[in-house]
Amino acid sequence: MRLLVLGGTVFLSRAVAADAVARGHDVVCAARGVSGAVPDGATLLVWDRDDPAPDLSGYDAVVDVARLPSHVRSAVAAVPSAHWVFVSTINVYADDWTPGGRPGVTPLREPLDEDVDPASSPEAYGRMKVACEQIVRAGARSSTVVRPGLIVGPGDPTGRFTYWPRRLAAGGEVLAPGDPLDVVQVIDVRDLAAWIVTLAERRVSGTFDGVGEPMAFETLLGAGDPDAELTWVGQDFLHEQGVQPWMGDDAIPLWLPRPEYDGMLAHDVDPSLEAGLLLRPLADTFADTLAWSRSDPAAVVTGLDLQREHELLEAWGRTS
Repeated sequence: MRLLVLGGTVFLSRAVAADAVARGHDVVCAARGVSGAVPDGATLLVWDRDDPAPDLSGYDAVVDVARLPSHVRSAVAAVPSAHWVFVSTINVYADDWTPGGRPGVTPLREPLDEDVDPASSPEAYGRMKVACEQIVRAGARSSTVVRPGLIVGPGDPTGRFTYWPRRLAAGGEVLAPGDPLDVVQVIDVRDLAAWIVTLAERRVSGTFDGVGEPMAFETLLGAGDPDAELTWVGQDFLHEQGVQPWMGDDAIPLWLPRPEYDGMLAHDVDPSLEAGLLLRPLADTFADTLAWSRSDPAAVVTGLDLQREHELLEAWGRTS
């Protein structure tokens, strides 16, 4: 298969290119070439997607992770006969409350056809991805849409999940947020990438959520260290203390306010498993992420520092 990866230098798109090369495919990565290197065995085609598309004929499949409708529109017009695998997001869904979400059941946000800086509007990212999905379906001869949830593992540039392997490895009393039974859901970047390549190889048509198994937060942390000394701190207290959810320097990564986000990390994975998604043990993801974060000086880790965590735990102890 001659595969065009639009990107190929960072995290998921790079993992897709690496997996495809390992399978013996002819892989070309179209990117500016400023965010990183393409994997060994792949070819870099320098292209700034704000510029007109170069000659992109002759590809069997395309994988695209773009979020701007104009970028997707020009690329689809340049390679309409290939099978497209468009990487969207669960942020296209308008309902974050209801667990068990899945394509065809959970309503979508209204599409946003123009290019907008997502920082200017919390919903712009998901709405633009809805528009991008529509462009791919309308313009490509055949297509697959994959809507990932929280992607984790080695190479993660956000530092969200990486906080937890690093924190658990540090030992001592660990602040765990909210209720231990709050459901969370992550997918290893390597599993998602391998599945995307398989979808391209098989020219599978349809829309799927790219998610792992939903599980209790305490189960997720137990995969990182079953003997960790966890102290579960209520979300109301965390809010009162100004702790932020999800990501950031004064945040607890992966923690989301409940019940308004009960469904965001609790999608139905069964249709994706039936479509060939294979998931590795979460303990392997923890171990590999920890090893990568220790070996790569550029690895990003976001979240509470130990001093702030200690202060919060002391304050929580005084409330009980």
